[in-house]
Amino acid sequence: MTRAASTTASTGEADTAEAGAPARRAGPVDPRLLRYSPAARWYVVVTAVFSFGAVIAIIVTAAMAASIVSELIVDPGRRSIAAQHVHLGVLAGAVVARAAMTYLHDRYAQRASARVIAQLRARALDVLTDPATTSPRDLAERREHASTVLLRGLDSLAPYLAGYLPALILTLTVTPTVVLVIAVTDWPSALVILITLPLIPLFMVLIGLMTRDRTDRKLQAMSRLNAQLLDLIAGLPTLRALNRSRGPAERVAQLGRTHRRTTMSALRVAFLSGAVLELLATLCVALVAVGIGIRLVYGEMSLYAGVLALILAPEAYHPLRQVGAQFHNSADGVAAAGEVVELIEAADASAASHPGHRTCSVAGQQIRLLDVGVHGRDGWAPHRLAVTIGPGELTVLTGPNGAGKSTTLLAVMGLIEPDEGSVLIGSISVAELDPAALHEQIAWLPQLPVIVPGTVRENLELFGVLDPAELRRVSEATGFDDVVDGLPDGVETVLGAGGVGLSAGQRQRLALTRVLASPSPLMLLDEPTAHLDERSAAAVLGVLSARARAGDTVVAVAHQPLARAHADRIVEIGGVHRGA
Repeated sequence: MTRAASTTASTGEADTAEAGAPARRAGPVDPRLLRYSPAARWYVVVTAVFSFGAVIAIIVTAAMAASIVSELIVDPGRRSIAAQHVHLGVLAGAVVARAAMTYLHDRYAQRASARVIAQLRARALDVLTDPATTSPRDLAERREHASTVLLRGLDSLAPYLAGYLPALILTLTVTPTVVLVIAVTDWPSALVILITLPLIPLFMVLIGLMTRDRTDRKLQAMSRLNAQLLDLIAGLPTLRALNRSRGPAERVAQLGRTHRRTTMSALRVAFLSGAVLELLATLCVALVAVGIGIRLVYGEMSLYAGVLALILAPEAYHPLRQVGAQFHNSADGVAAAGEVVELIEAADASAASHPGHRTCSVAGQQIRLLDVGVHGRDGWAPHRLAVTIGPGELTVLTGPNGAGKSTTLLAVMGLIEPDEGSVLIGSISVAELDPAALHEQIAWLPQLPVIVPGTVRENLELFGVLDPAELRRVSEATGFDDVVDGLPDGVETVLGAGGVGLSAGQRQRLALTRVLASPSPLMLLDEPTAHLDERSAAAVLGVLSARARAGDTVVAVAHQPLARAHADRIVEIGGVHRGA
């Protein structure tokens, strides 16, 4: 595991108009979904097997029912149960087999859909949290929309997998087979079905175009609502301190009303389209029934053929009706799945375009920033930063808020690719280095330290087992030994997600202790003395100075005069440059 732990923090409201752009459509079955989810491939195979069994059961059921009805009416000698026991047994077996396949399919569909959703969600989270594929800056821009798609949106994929996809496979297997059997038995009825059958897909396409636009608008409205709520929750302490906590209420209410309108619009189309498809299928079956009735009256066909064609006719339309009915239930999930797949592909393409594979030892190497510039929403921060950071020195980066100090550390680690200039370790560009090999040599303290659910000991050893003597010495310097003494179970005390169980200052001391006790030759610390009193801050800066004198490269972002006093070198980073 790398010592450079990644973390995310809100940097303001993302550009949801861009993030919420509709995903590219790939047809009723997106082949990319099968590529990124092995469970989806097995699901399609098993569903096809069940569909093939359903075709056989349907035909056998119709043939037995037609034989029994025709013989009971035409042949008086066949009107006893004993005479029909073979047909009745086969009919019962076919009905039971169809019911069993339906039950097994529904049971398997629910479990398989859950596995597919879990695989897609895990794959998307992997690429979103992997610094090699998604930089912290890109993650901050995608945060709100990605949370909507991966949570609410992807959960809507279940109706697609459990309902729409099976209905689509049934349409491709049951409908052609049933029409072929009817054609062999009564070709005029098959001709009527072939003429009327395209009407259902035609209406489905027209309705689907309307549903697609409404679904995209609903997903975008949900993304904007989630973005507003996430920013509101993140800034709620500040708003309460300024007595402005009720200010965003109207904006959140407006977004809620927009989401309600878009949702109801999609539901209206779904109900109306369902009624249209049912009426159309009923009229088509009625046409077949009228033709069969007229030809039976005039003796132009046998009773067996008429009953068989009449029983099978609804089965030809039924899969298409199911596709239309399930389409609206699955539209949200299909849109979300498309966006998740595009997110994964974009990250894979980004990783492929930066195939860093070289390795180098960071120990004793100079780090050179050659006119480094990173362009954000507010301008360049930093802008044309040129500095050489040498080993054996405590280098302090200082400057106004938003000047790009934290961004500079991210560029040194390769988590952000500069828009201008380059970062060199020795003579090798950071962009050419293997990220995992580089991060193994870095001890990084972000502004929001990573605390995972588990014991205090597990969090201290999150990136590797530490030397007990060094850990004890560092704990005394950071004051974390007093924190451990005050915990109910000492280092075996269990912490919750995000460090629940510790105060902000205690979490900072834990992260500091973990970083300072690390043997990494390159130390990057963002505000290491935040939340610390002056005595503890002086002790921490003393440890950093000692590490620098031992030959390590130590870079810290700090503002306090105390940090300047301990620094061997101070680098002033200017404010945001708003030029083009």
